[in-house]
Amino acid sequence: MRVLHFYKTYKPDSMGGVEELIGQICSGAAKQGVISDVLTVSKDTTTVDFGDHLHHRAKLDIEIASSAFSMAAFKRFSRLAAHADLIHYHFPWPFADIVHFATRVDKPSIVTYHSDIVRQKLLLQVYKPLRDRFLSSVDAIVATSPNYLATSDVLQRYRDKVEVIPIGLDRDSYAPPSEDRLRYWRERVGDKFFLFVGNLRYYKGLHFLFEAMQGAPYPLVVVGRGPMEAELCRQAERLRLRNVHFVGPVGEDDKLALLNLCRALVFPSHLRSEAFGISLLESAMFGRAMVSCEIGTGTSWVNVNGETGFVIRPADPKAIRVAMDRLWTDPELAAQFGVNARLRFDAQFTADKMVDAYVRLYRRLERSRAPHPPTA
Repeated sequence: MRVLHFYKTYKPDSMGGVEELIGQICSGAAKQGVISDVLTVSKDTTTVDFGDHLHHRAKLDIEIASSAFSMAAFKRFSRLAAHADLIHYHFPWPFADIVHFATRVDKPSIVTYHSDIVRQKLLLQVYKPLRDRFLSSVDAIVATSPNYLATSDVLQRYRDKVEVIPIGLDRDSYAPPSEDRLRYWRERVGDKFFLFVGNLRYYKGLHFLFEAMQGAPYPLVVVGRGPMEAELCRQAERLRLRNVHFVGPVGEDDKLALLNLCRALVFPSHLRSEAFGISLLESAMFGRAMVSCEIGTGTSWVNVNGETGFVIRPADPKAIRVAMDRLWTDPELAAQFGVNARLRFDAQFTADKMVDAYVRLYRRLERSRAPHPPTA
């Protein structure tokens, strides 16, 4: 069986949560005999071979409202889809909807619904008819958490063909951090600190976190880069936050060292654009307590209030500070939350569970489209 994933970007061009999910599915499914191709648009048009799957890249022409467009993608998609048994779209990306209808590929199709469109409210009114037609036309829709399914008006309209498959990670793909990197970070930021890992975007809630950090007796390490970086640096300077350390994007060894050393992960995303939170999953996998906000998405499926950490009101610096203070002054509680997070990860969020669910769905849709033998 061969599956074509279609999304706007993928590794090594970007390293976000959707990209991580696609990679985990491709690598895991390969072990079950499913061959995967990934098609995106990019300024670099060379094909990347990851060993167990290929990343094809059509030339990026323009970006409008964070949505990438490519004329070359129509022909590239048609050629790859001709050799695929199933098409796997990743939503939201309006250009994928256009390609889906323009190429008229008649193959089983699924959509992993990563997020509602939250920010572009005016453009959404124009896009809605195409979105609804697209979601109606595919064979199955996957929500990444029961929380998101329950709170998304869009998903509720297609409830009869929505399946919930939580995002999972492969622990074996994460090598233990080296002693050299552990020592480096101990010397740079100390033995215990709070950690944020992610793209520095508008919905991450970091400006509320920085307000909460005023006068805090503990350090905060911020890992990542993004369009809000300059503004956040100015805010930290204005508030004189000498305890906030911007370290930029770091390699896997450094990230894992920081996850091993931190007291807890703080994930203050305050808008529904944050549909799940891969950083929360990684934190749980490494047995670390978490602080996140209740925004009706998968973040509260990973982090359970009072069990694996604290789930607080969104956009509330005071609530963030109270939760962080509690974890800082009660290391035994933080440690117990971490143990619970690790147990919940093993029970709910392994890559094997996620991949098995996707492969079962792939094969079921493939069988449903197969021609039936004539009856006697």
